Amino acid sequence: MSGPRPLNDLASAWLSIDLKALAHNYTLLTNRTNPNCQAAGIVKADAYGLGVAQIVSVLEKQNCPFYFVATPDEAFDLRSMTDKPVAVLNGIFPGTEKDYLHHNLTPVLNSLSAIESWQTVAKQNETNLPAIIHCDTGMNRLGLGSDEIEKFFERSSQYKNLTIKLIMSHFACADEQENTMTHTQYERFVKIAKHFPQAQKSLANSAGIFRSPDYHFDMVRPGMALYGLNPTPEINNPMKPIVTLKTRILQLRTAPKGENVGYGATHRIEKNTTLATVALGYADGFLRALGNKGILYYKGSPCPIVGRVSMDLVTVDMGDKTPLENEKLEVIGPHQSADDLAKAAGTIGYEVLTNLGTRYQRRYLS
Repeated sequence: MSGPRPLNDLASAWLSIDLKALAHNYTLLTNRTNPNCQAAGIVKADAYGLGVAQIVSVLEKQNCPFYFVATPDEAFDLRSMTDKPVAVLNGIFPGTEKDYLHHNLTPVLNSLSAIESWQTVAKQNETNLPAIIHCDTGMNRLGLGSDEIEKFFERSSQYKNLTIKLIMSHFACADEQENTMTHTQYERFVKIAKHFPQAQKSLANSAGIFRSPDYHFDMVRPGMALYGLNPTPEINNPMKPIVTLKTRILQLRTAPKGENVGYGATHRIEKNTTLATVALGYADGFLRALGNKGILYYKGSPCPIVGRVSMDLVTVDMGDKTPLENEKLEVIGPHQSADDLAKAAGTIGYEVLTNLGTRYQRRYLS
């Protein structure tokens, strides 16, 4: 009696994540910063879709000193992987205060009411709690606005049970080299930070790290650059790519001129050609916007997507190439980065990575 089939035979598509390249990227980022500046690990959204457990295991070996996630449940999961400080960017949700205390988590306090709530928790528990204060400097998203900052200064004596460990803000346009808003935000942050001489300061995201050493302060918060996306779009990517995605050719057909392809018949065949239908679709996180726009690669040669992306299938025009069924096409790899794929879809590499689905056979390369 034969044993189970190898997983490679059962897979429709293959996702490889290079952990050695991740370690390289973290080292590059830490070397890029000022000597006394720490590089935190941004591991929200399952480490940008790449697997938080595997990513954190590498960052722990790199002595990553601090982690940020977006939500409380992400923080609860992360706590089992590290004893380093963990901060929750979206703050504290009502009714979860005991969980934060139990798991030794620090909420990022984004409003005056959040600061007051955390102070109440500290007072009720007769303890002193660490606090991270997020000040808005131009994003107009999360963080204390200018009016709330002034009120905070006026009421600061009321927050005796809080130890302000970190003051932070977030760049809106650091990926745009010539955008003056980045320096404007820096100047606003400097003015605010003067009121917190004992607290560490953090401003720079991935792109901000590369714009100016002035932006580094005490802690930088790289996310996308860790995962191989380009923090400096105007020049070649300084980071190593960590993701490779390949998919299987399910069927080949000779398609005559004048026929149509896919739902809605949105592509009309202009000359006799070979079409390959591959195991890839929006259920795998492959963006539907790539229909009639994206490109896959066969042995380094581009093959345009024709017709719409459907739930489980994509069709590409192979032209005069002569592939075989069950051969592989490159989706992300040496010839097309996640950023390239994103550009074709009219989006950003973040969305490509965080949409990577669960049906791929994942392999972590160490």
